[in-house]
Amino acid sequence: MEAFPTIAITMGDPAGIGPEIALQAALEVQVRSRCRPAIVGSLAVLENVSQALGIACSFRPVPAEGATNPSLPYNPAEPVIDVIDLANCRPGEFVVGQISPICGKAAAEYIETAVRLALGGKAEAIVTGPIHKEAIHLAGVGAPGHTEMLAQLTGVKDYAMMLVAGGLRVSHVTTHIALKEVPQRITCERVYTVIRLTHDGLAAMGISAPRIAVAGLNPHSGEGGLFGLEDRDEILPAVRRAQRDGLHVAGPVPADTVFVRALAGEYDAVVAMYHDQGHIPVKLLGFKAHEGRGAKTVVSGVNVTLGLPIIRTSVDHGVAFDIAGKGVASWQSMVDAIHLAVEMSRHKTR
Repeated sequence: MEAFPTIAITMGDPAGIGPEIALQAALEVQVRSRCRPAIVGSLAVLENVSQALGIACSFRPVPAEGATNPSLPYNPAEPVIDVIDLANCRPGEFVVGQISPICGKAAAEYIETAVRLALGGKAEAIVTGPIHKEAIHLAGVGAPGHTEMLAQLTGVKDYAMMLVAGGLRVSHVTTHIALKEVPQRITCERVYTVIRLTHDGLAAMGISAPRIAVAGLNPHSGEGGLFGLEDRDEILPAVRRAQRDGLHVAGPVPADTVFVRALAGEYDAVVAMYHDQGHIPVKLLGFKAHEGRGAKTVVSGVNVTLGLPIIRTSVDHGVAFDIAGKGVASWQSMVDAIHLAVEMSRHKTR
């Protein structure tokens, strides 16, 4: 029988859509034919969600240390889901769709367990469900988000966020900081580091000789210093340094055209300078709006953390408290994240 890589899927915030999309994605035939999904979470919550939403499946609790045990039976055609049950959160202890420190603490513990599995070789990759930043803050977690938490847990200093949707891949020099703080964080060293991380990440996805565009920070990439000095004094030297290293890098390319050029196939990835500069084009591709209502539906989109000693992908959306527990959440982003994690794990072992 073909060896199925174990992918540890964290349930995310129990009060959000994480439990339901983790279940639905883990039941997808295309997913189960490529890997062995193991949900890290609360079995009691998962059972409650499956019953409430009529998701036909059964559960098999497995100890964390036995998640990759080859003697454990696995049939991709059977709707049996492996669960690493931390038993740290139960229905009735929180309200679906509401912020809770109990859920924040539980979500953080799912991440910690999944990272430990991957670092110990018990999982080929981790795929994380959505968490709520305020909830984890209320639980006393110091990191402002997933990416920073993963870096702390793995002891990594240089890391970056990459978003993937359709043919667009975008990594970020800065992420969760105020816009007014961005210019002072755009240093030659940081831009160069993210270019290198992006190159290595693309290689891990099976892209040989990746072509990278670095977006400008200011309008028209600063127009030679007329609209700001960061593009000339920090971004351009980083690009030239990467070029001297033999990397295929262009920039700074004005941000109002760089994403169009990437979608046209000119570049394999774009290095964006700040959160919204990179997130907006990706989410334009990955979200659709219901006509007349404007409510978003996730179609695709994956978050990848570059620079970690483990493979981590994630959904490219939040907890969606407004639709949690209603059975209308799309699990496509979770499916995409699992597929990318499997693909990266195969390239990693070659």
